[in-house]
Amino acid sequence: MALSRFWLSIIIVSIVFIFGGMLMDKHYSIDYMVNGKKDEAVLIKACYLNQLPKTLQDTLLKAADKKFTTHDTTFLLENNLVKITAGKQPADGILPTCKNTIFDILLPLIAYLAFFCGILQLLIDSGAAEKLAKLCSPFFVKIFPDVPKNHPAFSYMTLNFAANFLGLDSAATPFGLKAMESLQEINTDKEKASNAQIMFMCLHAAGLCLIPTSIIGYRAAQNASNPADVMLPCIITSFIGTMAALLIVGIRQKINFKNFGLMAVVGVLVGMIGGLLIYINRLDLVAKNHFTANISNIILLLIILFILCYAFLKEKIFAEKNTDIFASFASGASGGLKTGVTIFPYVLGMLVAISIFRNSGVFEIIANAISKLFAMMGVEKNITDALPIALLRPFSSGGARGFMIDAMHTYGANSFTGRLACVLQCSAETTFYVIAVYFGSIKIKNTRYVLSTMLLVDLVCVLAAIFVCKIFF
Repeated sequence: MALSRFWLSIIIVSIVFIFGGMLMDKHYSIDYMVNGKKDEAVLIKACYLNQLPKTLQDTLLKAADKKFTTHDTTFLLENNLVKITAGKQPADGILPTCKNTIFDILLPLIAYLAFFCGILQLLIDSGAAEKLAKLCSPFFVKIFPDVPKNHPAFSYMTLNFAANFLGLDSAATPFGLKAMESLQEINTDKEKASNAQIMFMCLHAAGLCLIPTSIIGYRAAQNASNPADVMLPCIITSFIGTMAALLIVGIRQKINFKNFGLMAVVGVLVGMIGGLLIYINRLDLVAKNHFTANISNIILLLIILFILCYAFLKEKIFAEKNTDIFASFASGASGGLKTGVTIFPYVLGMLVAISIFRNSGVFEIIANAISKLFAMMGVEKNITDALPIALLRPFSSGGARGFMIDAMHTYGANSFTGRLACVLQCSAETTFYVIAVYFGSIKIKNTRYVLSTMLLVDLVCVLAAIFVCKIFF
């Protein structure tokens, strides 16, 4: 319900705001809202050539391409008519968003889903999923008390958390969707999110990440002196976010945290993170970049290799089910394809709403107001300059990524703002997109307190990122 109202609110407010701007002559044309493309210049005025100053007329007439640019404003002469454009469009318009949702998001997502769901089907049919669930049950039954012991959902959640842990977003989504489908099987109210689904979603959204490979890659592209220097702050911030999600949801669901097994698992996680960080910090720059660039992909390939080898060793089990390994993979891939088609309307609706919200200028007004508020509270400028990433991250991963790259380009990859932008990008999830995808895949209508909790966790991650970066940089 909360997500539905939010979706309606941002669309209605944004469209009303645009029409209001037209009535007050703040917009010459709103074609960019419907047909414009991200980063294109926005048309702010059109006039005849003789209406411009004489010097500008002469400049345009003499220019080979009939174009003149000053600062961020461009004058283009076409058949005695001058089009004046300025600035950059923050997001694709409605129609390009619809098109790109299919070609840039849905098709790649369906491909990921098909492949990894095929691999997961081998995990199920070979019996490995059941054994993995038994292995994880002692921990998971404490935070998912409503899920039966040794339930297959435990194995899917384990793989999802592991993929997030390694920064493997393309693998995490299929594993997570399978986990939600499995939890939906034991959900007594099929249109209302269960406690287990809420806990899983919030832990997933917190996104505990051990190897932020994409962030390191972007920093390397921006010529950072040490691209991996944000790795430790990213890990600490995402760990704080994960613990915050566990506590917030756990208190809401009255989970008993005074449990030796639960504390032991948290202790093991802390030990693993600490041990890895000690090892990485002993490496020189070349070795550190090489290690962080390869470890995630190596582990992913090892997981795939293990599943295939295990399936091969248990080939008799497939024969008993009147199938074989490849047919089992194809069956799982077909299920992934169907899941991709199911979630498409939910993803499309959310992305179009975000497109309208950003292009209307409402988001920019809110972001500027919050930045000014923080500045009035005495927050340093090098922090407020990075806040747009934190504000945009729950709405759009690509948009926030653009702000992050721009922050490194503008302020420097080695600046405090550039580093903070990277940690903010790494330490939060695309909240609205994730809710639309995960709950849309199982057609949950009432998400209960998921949205408010995930936004609160996002806020915790923002505050933690600022605090940690102040310590490190």
